[in-house]
Amino acid sequence: MSTLWLIPALPLAGALLNVLFGNLIGRWAHWIAVPALAGSFLASCAVFARVWDGGSFTSTLFAWIVAGDFETSVVAHVDQLTAVMLLVVTGVGALIHLYSAGYMHDDPGYARYFAYLNLFVFSMTMLVLAGDFLLLYVFWEAVGLCSYLLIGFWYTRPAAAQAGKKAFVVNRVGDFGFGLGVMWLWSALGTLEYRAVFKGVETLSPATATGIALLLFMGACGKSAQLPLHTWLPDAMEGPTPVSALIHAATMVTAGVYMVARSHALFERSGTALEVVAWVGAATAIFAATIGLVQTDIKRVLAYSTVSQLGYMFAAVGLGAYAAGIFHLVTHAFFKALLFLGAGSVIHGMGGEQDLRKMGGLAPRMVTTTITMTIGAAGLAGVPFLAGFFSKDEILAVAFHGQRVMWAILLLGAFLTAFYTFRLLFLAFFGAPRMSKDAAHHVHEAPAVMTLPLTVLAALTVVAGLAVGIPSEHGTPFARFLGPVFPVRGGEHSGFVAYMLVILSVVVVAAGITLAWFVYMSTPVRAEAVGRPRTPLHALLLNAYYVDRLYDAAVVRPLLALSGVLARAFDLGVIDGLVNGLGRAVVAGAVALRRLQTGYVVNYALTMLAGAVVVLAFLLSR
Repeated sequence: MSTLWLIPALPLAGALLNVLFGNLIGRWAHWIAVPALAGSFLASCAVFARVWDGGSFTSTLFAWIVAGDFETSVVAHVDQLTAVMLLVVTGVGALIHLYSAGYMHDDPGYARYFAYLNLFVFSMTMLVLAGDFLLLYVFWEAVGLCSYLLIGFWYTRPAAAQAGKKAFVVNRVGDFGFGLGVMWLWSALGTLEYRAVFKGVETLSPATATGIALLLFMGACGKSAQLPLHTWLPDAMEGPTPVSALIHAATMVTAGVYMVARSHALFERSGTALEVVAWVGAATAIFAATIGLVQTDIKRVLAYSTVSQLGYMFAAVGLGAYAAGIFHLVTHAFFKALLFLGAGSVIHGMGGEQDLRKMGGLAPRMVTTTITMTIGAAGLAGVPFLAGFFSKDEILAVAFHGQRVMWAILLLGAFLTAFYTFRLLFLAFFGAPRMSKDAAHHVHEAPAVMTLPLTVLAALTVVAGLAVGIPSEHGTPFARFLGPVFPVRGGEHSGFVAYMLVILSVVVVAAGITLAWFVYMSTPVRAEAVGRPRTPLHALLLNAYYVDRLYDAAVVRPLLALSGVLARAFDLGVIDGLVNGLGRAVVAGAVALRRLQTGYVVNYALTMLAGAVVVLAFLLSR
C-alpha cells in the first residue's frame, strides 16, 4: 500500500512545495518537480510488477463520506488497465517535466508552472487509481481545473486567458452530463464502487443502462474533445507547448477513452451506447483529419490530429475492441508527445515562431529534432513496424470485420493522417527556408535537456509496436496482458483477408505520404500560397467548418441577449422591484404608524379609554 500511494503523493508533495515556497525556490523548482515524477514512475513500475501475473488488488485509504445510507471511502483499484495507464501518465509525464526545465527556463512563473504540472499529474493518477465512480468524478473535475490553469498559464495574453475559459466552459457542459450519469447510477444500483456496479449491471434494464452510459459518454466527449464538444482543444494550444504534450496528447484527453473502457460492462448492457460511441469516434476521426489538412500553425495541426486519433480510440472501444483502443492510446501518447515536444523544440529554436509558412530548411540546423520528429510523424502516419502501424491497423481490422462503412471512413482518415503529418514535416524541415534572414541566422538546436526526452520517446515509438503489438490468432501480447480486464479478441489476424488489410493499409499510408511530397516537395513552396483559401471547400476547412461561429451565433449570442433581457427586465424589474417594493411598503407603514405617536399625554389617555370601552363592550355582549 505504501508503494501504491507514493504514486499520487510524490507529485502532490511537489506541487505543494512549489506553491508554498515558490518565491524562495525560484529557478530550482524543477529539482522538486522532476524527481517527484521520477519517483512516481518508479512506484508505478513496482505496482505494474504486482499485477504482471494477472492479479489485481484494492486498497482502502480512509472513510470519506458517511451520510445516512450513503457511505464511501477513498479506494484505489489496481488491475492491468490501471497499471498501463499509470506507466503512461507518470512515464511520459516525467519526460515532459524534464523537457520543461529547458523550454520554460526564462519564464517568470517558473515555480508556478511546475506546481500546476505536478498538481495535474497528481489528479490524473488519482483519476486512474479511483475504485469508484464518485472518486473518478472528483478527479475528473480536478484534471479539468488543472487544464484550465495550464492552458491559461500566460494569463496576461488575452488569447491564452480566453482559451482557458473556453476549455473550462466546454468541459463543464460534458461534465454536467457525467455528473447526472453518476447520480443515476447510484439511484439505480445503490452503489458506485466499480466491482459492485459491474456485477449489478445485469439487473439494469437496457433503457436505463443506455441512459446512464450516454450521460457518462457526454462527459467523455467533453474531456476527450469529441464531436460536438471538440472546439476547446485546438484553442488550448495557447498554453505552453509541454502542456500540450502532457495534457492534450498523452493524458487528460485520453481520460474519456479510459472511462468508457473501464465501464465497458455498463456500455455492453446498453448496446446502443456502444454504437453511439463508435460512430461518434469515427465521425470525429474524419472530421478533425480534414481540418488538419490545411492548418498553418504547427501546433494546431497536431491539435486536430489529436482530436482525430482520439476518434480512432473511441471507434475501437465502441466496436468492443477495448484492448486495441487502449493500445492506440499508449502508442499515441508516445508519438504525439514526441511530435508536440518536437514542435516545441522548433518554436524554441525559432524564437517563438509557430507559423509553418515561415519555416522550411530546418533539417541541417536542427538535426536531432528533425530525426526524432520524422520518427514521430512516421509513427502517427502508420508507417510499417512503428508503433502507430500496429495499433491503428488493429483498429482498422476490427472495423472491417464489424462495420464496413466505418472501416472505409477510418481508412480514409488514415490516408488524410499520412498526408497532413508529412505536410507538416516537409513544410517545417525540408525545402528552401521561408523565414527572414535574421530569423534563419538565429535558428538553433534545443539543449540536451529538451532533446533527451525526444530521443526516449522516439525509441519508444520504434519499439513499442514490435514489443507488444504483433498480432496473432490469440491476440496481441498487449491484449493478452489486459485479458483479465477485457475479453481477448482473436481469429482476425491470420489468413488472406488479414494480409490484404495490412497491404491495403500500407498502400493508403504510402499514397498519403507520396501526395504530400508531390504537393510540398516536388516544386518550391511559396509562403503566400500556403493557407490562402482558393476554393469554398478550402475556406471551409481553414475555418474548421465554422463550428465556432455556429456555436457563437446559435448559443453564445442568444444566451448573452437573453441574459441581458433577464438582467434588465426580470432582475431589475421583478426581483429588485419586489425587494424595493417590500422596503417601500415597510417605510409607508412606518410613516402611517408614526402619526399615532403625537407626544400628547391626553391623546394617549383618550386612546386607552377608547380601548377600555371596546373591551368592556365586548365582555358585556357575551
